[in-house]
Amino acid sequence: MSTIRGARERARIEVTAAIKDEARKQLAEEGAPKLSLRAVARELGMVSSALYRYFPSRDDLLTALIVDAFDAIGAAAERAVAEQAEGEAPPAERWVAVSCAVREWALAHPHEYALIYGSPVPGYIAPMDTVGPAARVGLVLIDIVRGAYRAGDLIPPPLADGLRVDAERMAADFAEGVPPESVAALVAAWAQLFGLISFELFGQFNRVVEEREALFRQTAGELARSVGLRDAGAA
Repeated sequence: MSTIRGARERARIEVTAAIKDEARKQLAEEGAPKLSLRAVARELGMVSSALYRYFPSRDDLLTALIVDAFDAIGAAAERAVAEQAEGEAPPAERWVAVSCAVREWALAHPHEYALIYGSPVPGYIAPMDTVGPAARVGLVLIDIVRGAYRAGDLIPPPLADGLRVDAERMAADFAEGVPPESVAALVAAWAQLFGLISFELFGQFNRVVEEREALFRQTAGELARSVGLRDAGAA
C-alpha cells in the first residue's frame, strides 16, 4: 500500500508542476487577468473536472503561482546574503548583493515578477497564505540592518517627529531589534528598490537610462546609506 501511495503522490506532484508550468506560459502570453483553468486543462489534454481536483478555482491556481514567485525571489535574496556572509562582507555589501540578486531574478522571470509586483489582478484577493512568502526579501534586509546595529555598524538616520509613532509600531511589528529611525528608512528603501526594478522591467527607462545595472548598483548603495549602514559606497 505504501508503494501505491508513494506513486500516487509522485504523480500528483508531477501533474501539479505541469499545471503550474502551463499557467506560467499563459501568464507570459495573455497576462494574469486572462488566466483560465479551462485553457490550462485543454493545453495539457485534461478535462476541466480533473484539473479542478488540483486547483478548485482560478484564484487557487493564482495563489499557488504567487507563493512560488515570492518563494523564488526570497530564496534568491537568502542565497545572496548567505554567500556574502561566508566571505564576511560588510553589511552594506550584503545589502547591495541582495538587491542585485533580487533584480537579476526579476529580469530572468519578468512575468512572475509582474504577477507579484505589477498591477493587481481584477477580482483576486490574496489570502494569508501569501503573507509569509511575500515577506522573505524584506526579512533578509531587516536581518542585515539588525546585525549591523548589534555590531555597531549602523548610524540611524534622522526621523521626522510625525513618523515617530508609526516607526515605533513598525519596529515592534516586524523589525524587533532595529531602531525605529532605521525601520522607517528601511521601508522607504524597500519601496524604492522595487520601484527601480519595476521601472526597468516595465520599460520606463527606455530611451532614458542605458547603463541600468550601474545605476541600480549605485542606487542600492545609496539606499544602504539611507538606512544607516556604514561604508555603503564600498559595495
